[in-house]
Parts: sequence; structure tokens; C-alpha cells
Amino acid sequence: MKDHIKQCPEVIKRMKRQIVLASARKGEGHIASAFSILDILWVLYSSVLRTFPDDPRHEDRDRFILSKGHGSLALYAVLAEMGFFPSAEFDRFAEFEGSLGGHPDCNKVPGVEASTGSLGHGFPMAVGMAIGLRIKNSSSRVCCLIGDGEANEGSVWEAAMLSVHHKLGNLTCILDYNHSGDRALVLGDLRQKFAAFGWEVCEIDGHDHQQILMAATPTGGEVPRMVIANTIKGKGCQEMENNPAWHHKSPSPAELESLLAQLT
Repeated sequence: MKDHIKQCPEVIKRMKRQIVLASARKGEGHIASAFSILDILWVLYSSVLRTFPDDPRHEDRDRFILSKGHGSLALYAVLAEMGFFPSAEFDRFAEFEGSLGGHPDCNKVPGVEASTGSLGHGFPMAVGMAIGLRIKNSSSRVCCLIGDGEANEGSVWEAAMLSVHHKLGNLTCILDYNHSGDRALVLGDLRQKFAAFGWEVCEIDGHDHQQILMAATPTGGEVPRMVIANTIKGKGCQEMENNPAWHHKSPSPAELESLLAQLT
């Protein structure tokens, strides 16, 4: 694992263009949610997680679960960039015969550990995996990414309590805090809340690659780590940033031209 990383703006822009084009072709996908988490996923897969693209089920791999499964386009872009499957598979996004759906399917997509999409389910699955790996005396770790709106689910807080009870130091959870759920329920001081549950908590800029790296790199011990990543939904495209209209929206031809121009 690296202790230093440079921002990779060209790589990020290339993956964002891929995401926008895939969504535009099929009229499907959550582009803004994908842009919110893309920096985080890129740093995890390029510099933190122990992965084996040629053998995705390798016993020694670390596990990553995208609990907010509607952000799947970001995960697909990173997995393709890392060589888990050919980038050409994006041409079949949201097609019946394709492997890349609106939510990730662990039975179809190499590198996907869990089929997610129903919010609040991925985090408890990550806890179960962390317990299982510890029972097996495995050095592998588990990382899970949840959304702030997802933190409305009671299962998230049950999983948080269980993680501390079982001393799951092999578990890291990253919370994508883009405030998209504030219109429904303001969550308040999440750092203080998870700390009260017994988690080791840090707060970062979720688009700063160095901060992501430092926060997500394991430090040992028996306490699970919560990384609160402050992000911008739709990061990188002006008309999309923090605009609720883009939660589940594919671009028109004119919008596509504007988005691609900003990502060139």
C-alpha cells in the first residue's frame, strides 16, 4: 500500500466520460451519484485494496461492498480501469444480455462482492464478511461504502453497534456525505454519532486523493473505522452539482455535449 498518491484528474475525467456516455446510450443510470464516489473508489482500488483482477475470487483478496448500489456506474468504471473486465462491456450497459446493470450483480460482474441496491443491506453484509474473515484468521479486510441518505436506515446503526461489539478492526466503512438526503432528514453531526457508537472516526474531503488514501489505509487494532467523506453530488459538471434533478437522469443530446466538454 502506498502512503502518498497524486491526484489523477485525467484518469477521473476519462472514467466520467465513460459513465456519461454509457448512461446517455441507454437512458439509464445515476450519473451524479457515481461522480460523488468516483474519487473514493479509484483510490481504494488503485492504492488501498488488495485485489487480483485476473483472479477476482482469490482467497487473499480484500472485499469491497458498494452498499449504495445505484452508484454502480462508478464501480464499473473503476473495475474496468483496473482490468477486471474489458472497457468495451460498457457498450452493453443496461442491456438484457449485458453484465452491467443499474445495480451491481455479484453473479455477473467480476470483482463485485455483493449484489446491492436495497439501501441499508450492504453494510450488514460487510459486517458479516468481516466476522467470517476473522474467524478464518484471514489477513483480508472489508471496506464498505454507504450513502448519507442510506444512514436513515435502522440496519445501518444496528450494523454499527455489532461491529464494535465484535471488535472488527478489519472493517472500514466510508460514508459518502453529499447531503443529498438533507431535504428529507438532516443527519446532524455524524462524526460525533459514530464516535458515540465506539467507532474510530475521521472526516475528509472525499475528492482529495491524498486524504482518501490516508483515511482508508488500515492502521491495525480492534476498532472499526468510519470515514466521513464530504463530497459533491455530480462533482465536475456545473449543471449537475448538487442538483436533485440529476439524481436519476440521463442527458439529452445537448446536455451530453455540454457534459463531455466539461470533462475534456
